[in-house]
Amino acid sequence: MSKTIVLLSCVATKLDHAAPARELYISPLFRKSLAYAEQLKPDDIVILSAEYYVLPLDKVIEPYDKTLLTMPVDEIREWAVQVLKRLADRYDLDNDEFIILAGDKYRKFIIPQLKHWEAPLKGLRIGQQLAWYIKHTVKAIKEAFNKFIRFIIG
Repeated sequence: MSKTIVLLSCVATKLDHAAPARELYISPLFRKSLAYAEQLKPDDIVILSAEYYVLPLDKVIEPYDKTLLTMPVDEIREWAVQVLKRLADRYDLDNDEFIILAGDKYRKFIIPQLKHWEAPLKGLRIGQQLAWYIKHTVKAIKEAFNKFIRFIIG
């Protein structure tokens, strides 16, 4: 049976001390992407990290400054090889569904190795991504509320 895995990307804005990864990244974009990912109720959510490659949400880590945004293409390509190795250790790259909530630099060399993937934010700038998350998170809240009301009413 295939799984659904959401891949988030790390961000530059972090706490100044060690914390679980879900708490370490504090930018509005990361917070909204995590909230959206959690509402999807996937089998797993992990962070694509420039420093740690594939990072579970509850792993406690120190803050770091490494980013793909300033890496040369060859380093990004090697980073992607390491990410794919770690993903393959945990998931079935041929059958699992990957929802990638990460920018092009994080996706570019990974997606050719994934059979089933989607990148709903592809082509959107940061402001557009924030608006997309707000729209889709509010929509899910409204749907859940309406479902609850129908349940209560009978």
